[in-house]
Amino acid sequence: MRKFLMIGAAAVTLVGLGAAATAAQTPRNEAFRMVGLFGDVLGIVEQAYVVPVDDKKLIEAALQGMMTALDPHSSYLAPDGYGRLRERTEGQYSGVGLTISAEGGLIKIISPMDGGPAARAGVQAGDVISSIDGLSASGLTVSQVSEKLRGAIGTSVKVTFLRDGEDPNDVVLTRETIKIDSVSGRLEGDFGYLRISMFNENTGRELTETVTRLKSENPNIKGYVLDLRNNGGGLLDAAIAVSDTFLDRGEIVSQRGRKVDQIQRYSARPGDLSGGLPVVVLINYGSASASEIVAGALKDHQRATIVGLTSFGKGSVQTVIPLRGGQDGALSITTARYYTPSGASIQKIGIEPDLEVARSEAEARIVSRSNFNYTEAAYATALDASIGFERKGPHTPHEAPGETYDKEKDYQLQRALDVLRAGGQLAQLTAAPEGVVVTEPGQQMAASEPAEDPAN
Repeated sequence: MRKFLMIGAAAVTLVGLGAAATAAQTPRNEAFRMVGLFGDVLGIVEQAYVVPVDDKKLIEAALQGMMTALDPHSSYLAPDGYGRLRERTEGQYSGVGLTISAEGGLIKIISPMDGGPAARAGVQAGDVISSIDGLSASGLTVSQVSEKLRGAIGTSVKVTFLRDGEDPNDVVLTRETIKIDSVSGRLEGDFGYLRISMFNENTGRELTETVTRLKSENPNIKGYVLDLRNNGGGLLDAAIAVSDTFLDRGEIVSQRGRKVDQIQRYSARPGDLSGGLPVVVLINYGSASASEIVAGALKDHQRATIVGLTSFGKGSVQTVIPLRGGQDGALSITTARYYTPSGASIQKIGIEPDLEVARSEAEARIVSRSNFNYTEAAYATALDASIGFERKGPHTPHEAPGETYDKEKDYQLQRALDVLRAGGQLAQLTAAPEGVVVTEPGQQMAASEPAEDPAN
């Protein structure tokens, strides 16, 4: 500790001498001055705070604060957090099955993991964690909340969730091993349904195996639905592998860094495992990052029709840099933006569907209201898109089930299958079935309340 403070003091002294010798300080000198200030503040806290402090926790919190000041997805990972990240990308970890992020002092759900405790309890993308075991979650970091949600397998945690227009919901979640089979599939009549819950090291292999299995079960299969709803993303390599499954050639995605020459492009290899059959991709506002890479690539190449709601809009690249081989944790730092093959930025904009369909009347109301429409663009510190486009604002989706529609049916999936029955051509799509509200731009759903004024 003393050595650290001496370094800080030395930095202050040097900067002071430099300021006397020059008319203006350089940015580097100013950085040294602030490092010295950090050491001074830490020393004062250590000596003057009302109770003894843990220096390590304070410094880790400062590192985390520094990274989150950059953007919502840059972070410092303590050694245990770095270990958990590696577990998740390898396809297995323990917990309650939630992908979360922080914004404005709130912890929000990006997506619940398929089949996990939270998903089974009805937790949805966009829900806010209000408290954990009776203690407020306000102001906690993602790492702190993750630590509280984790624990021994079989133990329980009580979490209070907030959802727009509803009373707080107390849910008791039992922790378990979350073994993620990232791909599942089944036949829906003459079509294959492919669900990808996240993108990990096994996703490409699992998708190939699932498509092969479905073709063996029905050699006359006529097309595929690729369901990426509430898929919060994962590994870039997995997103490329999934896109490559349905593409025979062409660029999949590019990433562009800080410098003009920092451009990296990823392209498909020859061979379309689906044999060129029609594909429909299902997305919603819980589809983020790798999900958006896949949807954007297949849309730009006119290889798939996109059905659902505009995706989350996370189009930034995070590079994980281990510190001292991981012994001191790691930095997950934003190093580039993603662009679709047409050159469109995903960041803050997302992928717009070809056929905009809400799964329920309640979901349509969320999209029509700005105060709870949870997207990347809602982050105060979100990286900009780098191009002159903006995400479509609050509006009523084109189609949404009304009060008379059978709530046991997955309306978005039904419309995806309708598109496949029409040969993948929206122009040949039949009209929405009875019990569904169809609106034109600017209209409000007959069954919904008017959008709220965000100032109220």
